[in-house]
Amino acid sequence: MITLIVFFALLFCGFPIFGAILAGAVVFMASNDLAILYDSIPIQFYGALEINGLLAIPLFLLVGEIMNKGGLTQRLIALTEVLVGGFRGGLAYANLFTNAMAASILGSAVAQIGVMSKVMIPEMEKKGYDRAFSGAVTVSAGLLGPIIPPSMLMIIYGVVAVQPIAPLFIAGIVPGLLIVAGLAVVIFFAGVFGHALPEGTPTQWRKSVGTLVAGLIPGLIPVVVIAGIMTGAMTPTESGAVASIIAFILAFAYREIKFSDLPALLHTVAINTATITGLIAAATVFSWVLAFEGVPDRVVDLIAGVTDSPLVFLLLVIVMMLVLGMFLESISVLIVVVPILMPVVNALGIDPIHFGVVCTLATVIGLVTPPVGPGLYIAMIQAHVPMGALFRATLPFLAMVMLLLVAIAAFPQLSIWLPTMTARG
Repeated sequence: MITLIVFFALLFCGFPIFGAILAGAVVFMASNDLAILYDSIPIQFYGALEINGLLAIPLFLLVGEIMNKGGLTQRLIALTEVLVGGFRGGLAYANLFTNAMAASILGSAVAQIGVMSKVMIPEMEKKGYDRAFSGAVTVSAGLLGPIIPPSMLMIIYGVVAVQPIAPLFIAGIVPGLLIVAGLAVVIFFAGVFGHALPEGTPTQWRKSVGTLVAGLIPGLIPVVVIAGIMTGAMTPTESGAVASIIAFILAFAYREIKFSDLPALLHTVAINTATITGLIAAATVFSWVLAFEGVPDRVVDLIAGVTDSPLVFLLLVIVMMLVLGMFLESISVLIVVVPILMPVVNALGIDPIHFGVVCTLATVIGLVTPPVGPGLYIAMIQAHVPMGALFRATLPFLAMVMLLLVAIAAFPQLSIWLPTMTARG
């Protein structure tokens, strides 16, 4: 109990999360007479960073930065407007489908919501869409970032759960497409029964050929990444390197990035990488201390006394992840909780790849739920609407995502079918 008190007290005082985790580990050692482990902390901390899978993190962060600064995201938006802009509520669908394509490149929900909020919310408002609805579509579609590959959270889950990253990437494809379809249904019913959505703008195909070509070329990046991983031609790390090269070439070809922009861009990637890997290393130390004291075994015994049903366990995990996600960053939730729960997952016979998909989606929902909800705050600023109005507009989308999350938890084949078929092929 004292460990939790120290951890949350440090967080509320503004202490960095990785520092709060390390402090919690030290307090746990001190309160359980484990001072003998102090000398091993540097070894565990450094050892957590020797995992090859971590190399994919800076590479995909780099791809996301280039996409944002190189004008590639804007070209994807223009592409989707041409394809679906003629329907009633076409710009809302364009918002959703652009997020789906950008998700396979950016891999981060916060980054995705930030980029799309700046572009789509003002444009939708200009075309007559309600501000709160525009923000709700953008925030909800941003949840696709950590699901559709490549996913930063999937990489982190693979590292902390000691699972191969390539199957995790592939496992997110079907659930991601289901969420896209579900959110499209919500938009459709919003147009039929809710606020009347504006009519679309008929597409002039002759004038749109250039826009189509300009948007399809950046769309090759996710195709290369996913195809390379699914065929086994590339590892996730190699696909990240190839995607970075393609993004660099396109950004310079479009003359959106200059060589003088590279130092600031690489500095941002380095800072973000250090933040994520620092969290992973600190959580590894904490998990090691807990394992030394036998805490995971106690958790297994505790949950076994509550239920022996894999589905009930997954539903309990979803609730826990949702609550924690309201207060903590998704990455922090994963790297602290997953190592503790993995013995239970193995004891109940739950597929760890399936568990990774459920955990990833459950933690990311916290991005759009108060009181913290960073995704809501980003969209709130861009849409200039109160938090309450924005959250109310988000509720139908959130309900759909929650319904699909329960379905994914109940039917493991939705997650593991495609990785299994790919492995057989």
